Amino acid sequence: METKICKIDQDSIERAKQILFSSGVVAIPTETVYGLGAIGTDSIAVQKIFEIKGRPSDNPLIAHVHKDYDITKLVHIEQDYVYDLIKEYTPGPLTMVFNSKNVVCEQAVCGGKTLAIRIPSHQGCQDLLRAIDQPIVAPSANLSKHTSPVTAEHVYNDLKGKIELILDGGKCSGGIESTVLDCTEKIPRILRAGLITKEMIEKTCGSCEIAMHKQTDKVRSPGVKYKHYRPKCQTALYEYEQIEQVINRYDEEERLGNNPYIMCADELAKYFTGKNLLLLGKTDREIASNLYDKLLDGEKKAGIIIAIAMPDEKGINLGIMNRMKKSCG
Repeated sequence: METKICKIDQDSIERAKQILFSSGVVAIPTETVYGLGAIGTDSIAVQKIFEIKGRPSDNPLIAHVHKDYDITKLVHIEQDYVYDLIKEYTPGPLTMVFNSKNVVCEQAVCGGKTLAIRIPSHQGCQDLLRAIDQPIVAPSANLSKHTSPVTAEHVYNDLKGKIELILDGGKCSGGIESTVLDCTEKIPRILRAGLITKEMIEKTCGSCEIAMHKQTDKVRSPGVKYKHYRPKCQTALYEYEQIEQVINRYDEEERLGNNPYIMCADELAKYFTGKNLLLLGKTDREIASNLYDKLLDGEKKAGIIIAIAMPDEKGINLGIMNRMKKSCG
């Protein structure tokens, strides 16, 4: 199968519609990462997502809809705070989990009773979703457990020959997957941290919890049970204060001929003059936006990526550290 990358326009959206309505899958951009999408009511197409990615069959998918779609067609909204969240943070990198009306096929929710829904802010994605006017379920458009793609080229490198079409919407601005929020109870619970932070949700809802996942829990959100986001090279993760240990590790890896690279925030670069660096940026949003791009760049040239953690796990840093621990820990 030949895989084509096409800029998003009327012609490529029409081609995507043809593929999707023929039980096919298409790679689509969002503001967070690229997704591998299928129509959520089409069990044949949804099964193809799991087969193409090599994705575990108990790892559910998120349904993406356009901003004017009536999500009550798909789920029960049982908490009043949901309407405030929708008004404040959508379209955007927030996924909300509800009790499902069983419209989206069983394969997409992995036999569960809940459905995760997101309204992406990426305009090209919105244009496609509006043209389809049905829920598009999509995980990240990469091989399972590999680093998530933030450009069309990243998708191509993993899935060439496996899918027909990649809609190119440019580099994703958000850079890490959406915050997933369980909205089935009176107090919302973060299942996966992201750019919409606990503090932001508390400001809107009054309170917010962070889920403590157990191995025996029924999975309601992707990205919580398995190893994820890992580059193909070796990795190591050090605390923010462990500058001396990082230098020692770098020097040892270099002595062994392993071509090490240090991945860190820009503010730490002054400690590593003359060493190979993958600089993530200055602010938490820049670092989130650049994290996967630098991991995928690093795997092409590094024998080992030595990553340095964020100084804390507050705000957006919680989501960044979640990805760092899974990719480099």
